[in-house]
Amino acid sequence: MMRDETIRRLLIGAIDLHCHSGPSVMPRRLNHVEAIREAEAAGMRAILFKDHYYSVSPVAELLKETLPTKVELLTGVPLNNTVGGLNPYAVEHGFKLNARLVWMPTFSAANHIRHSHRQNYLATRDAMLKPKALTVVNDSGELLDEAKIILDQIAQHDAVLSAGHLHISEIWPLFDEAKARGVKRLLVNHPTFLIDASIADITELAKMGAMLEHSSCMWAGVQNRSGKYTADGLNSLIEAGGVDNTIIGSDLGQEGNPTPVEGLKHVIGMVLDLGYSESDIRKMIGGNAARLMGMDR
Repeated sequence: MMRDETIRRLLIGAIDLHCHSGPSVMPRRLNHVEAIREAEAAGMRAILFKDHYYSVSPVAELLKETLPTKVELLTGVPLNNTVGGLNPYAVEHGFKLNARLVWMPTFSAANHIRHSHRQNYLATRDAMLKPKALTVVNDSGELLDEAKIILDQIAQHDAVLSAGHLHISEIWPLFDEAKARGVKRLLVNHPTFLIDASIADITELAKMGAMLEHSSCMWAGVQNRSGKYTADGLNSLIEAGGVDNTIIGSDLGQEGNPTPVEGLKHVIGMVLDLGYSESDIRKMIGGNAARLMGMDR
C-alpha cells in the first residue's frame, strides 16, 4: 500500500507529452475529454494531445473555452501526408492556435513505412490511402529546404522540435541544422522504437541538449507481451541519457492498452523499484517536460 501511495503522490504535477486520445481514425480507448478527466483525477499538471493525422490544436482551444479544468492542454502539429507533409502553412496555423511542438513525419516517414513492411504500426480502423514516404534529407543526406523553413518557424516561436519517426541517420542533420538556426528545444520520442537509436546515440543526443522521451506503452502495453522491454532495459536508457534529459510519457490511449494514467503508474513503479529517488522521478515525469515546453518560465 505504501508503494501505491508513493506512485499516487508522484503523479501529482506530472506532465504527459504523449497522449493518444480521440476522436481519431485510429482505434482509441478514450476521448480527449475522458483523458482530461483522468489526468485531473490524478492531479496531473498537463497533457499534450497527439494524433498522427491532425493537429488537435483547434479542438484543445475549444476545450479550454468550454471545459473548466486545471490541467493545462498542450498540442502540436504532425507533419504527415494529411497536412501536406513538410508544410510551413500547417505549422503557421498551429502556432496561431497555441501549438507548442512540431513533429517531423511520423506514420508518413519513409523510415516508419520501411519498419511497417511486415507489421502495420499505427493501423487505422478502416483502410486508408497508402502513405507517401516522407524524409527531411535529399539523396546526399543534406537537409531539404522545406525543412529549413520549418526550423526557422520553430526557432521564431521558441517551440519544440520533435524528430517524429525519422531514422537516427536523418535526425543528426536535422538537429545540427536546427541548432544552427536557433532551435533550442529538441525532442526524440521512443528513440529505440522505430528510430533505431543506439545507447551511444542516446548519450550523444543528450549531450547536444535533446530530451529523450521513453514511452510507457512499451513496458505497460500490448507491445510488451513478449517481455522484450525490461526494467533493466529502461534503466540502461535512463543512464544513457541521464535523468536530466529523460522524459517518461505514456504514448497511450489506444484500444487494448492501459489508459495513459495507468501506464504512467506502471512505469513509475518500475523506476521506484530500480532505486531512483522521488526527486529524480519527478524530473522524469514532469520537471523535464515542463522545462522542454517552456512551462517553467
